[in-house]
Amino acid sequence: MVRRYELTDEQWSQLAPLLPPQRQRTGRPSLDHRTVLNGILWIKRSGSAWRDLPERYGNWKTVSSRFYRWQHQGLWAQVLARVQERADHAGQVDWDVQMIDSTIVRAHQSAAGVKKGTATKRSAARKVASEPKST
Repeated sequence: MVRRYELTDEQWSQLAPLLPPQRQRTGRPSLDHRTVLNGILWIKRSGSAWRDLPERYGNWKTVSSRFYRWQHQGLWAQVLARVQERADHAGQVDWDVQMIDSTIVRAHQSAAGVKKGTATKRSAARKVASEPKST
């Protein structure tokens, strides 16, 4: 039985080859990638803090450190690119559809709650740049 927020066997079979190899079982055994990935998905989908991670996913420090290590290594960007590539080859991607969110669209100052009709302060650099050049 697949729990909420966890990968199905089919999803795991698609993602497993994209992850780094599991470490050798020398010394203390490491938490397997599927459990870690399910823990990461639980955190990201539930919006909870790392410390609230259920015990079935392992120690929250282990899961969070692997998430951040993979992020630093650029693994998430690689996984996204490979999944998009596979979906594109299967004809499942419509490149005419685009997504715009707040990370790439800057809001005008009036969108930030400035009252309409009030004068705004000019920065010192803009003030100097707009002063007449000749005397």
